[in-house]
Amino acid sequence: MSVPETAMVLAAGLGTRMRPLTNNKPKALVCVNGRALIDHVFDRLAQAGVQRAVVNVHAFADLLEQHLRARRDIEIVISDERARLMETGGGVKRARKLLGEAPIIVCNIDSVWDEPHGSAIARLASGFDPARMDARLMLAAIGECLGFDGAGDFFMNASGALAHRGDHARADWAYMGVQIVNPRIVDGEPDEPFSFMRVWRRLQSEGRLFGAPLDGFWMHVGDPEALAQAEARLTAPSP
Repeated sequence: MSVPETAMVLAAGLGTRMRPLTNNKPKALVCVNGRALIDHVFDRLAQAGVQRAVVNVHAFADLLEQHLRARRDIEIVISDERARLMETGGGVKRARKLLGEAPIIVCNIDSVWDEPHGSAIARLASGFDPARMDARLMLAAIGECLGFDGAGDFFMNASGALAHRGDHARADWAYMGVQIVNPRIVDGEPDEPFSFMRVWRRLQSEGRLFGAPLDGFWMHVGDPEALAQAEARLTAPSP
């Protein structure tokens, strides 16, 4: 399918692992290579053709809203979570009325990635088949990332269907913070904070959870050490 018109950008986190850099600003405004993390995400969304982004806000919400007013290449709508932080799945549930009924892109704000093969978001969307899928997750190969200290999240078969790592010691693929979903997958969830993992497990049991390789290098900028590593990679001279 074509790239969705609307995205949801999850920017309401507390950024506790990024302290002290988040003592006076939201994690979304921490800069890497001279640009705020959230602007790296918006750059990729706009490049792919997304026209509108719903952004949830919580910590230092006023600062983030002020920053967002400077963007002119993408329409921005705020989903206010000042009163209660809703986590990833709960954030989409809270913003549901703003998202419409067509598939949407959902992005975290602590992911930066390179794109040696063109827009990864456009490729993610092009392989999304709403008849068979309710979510298609962009995945980084474990050996092609920095700032991720886990043992992998998913196994992916030849058709792209996903199975969570579960009790296995290791899996080949890590979720890198971008997915295309049918927004109706949260409609049956209660209005409470919850992780997207709850939804993914249900979709996996229904055979409607799929993945796609990033085919690039992923930088998970989740703490000051990972920030320094990402800066070094992004500013290194080209070979």
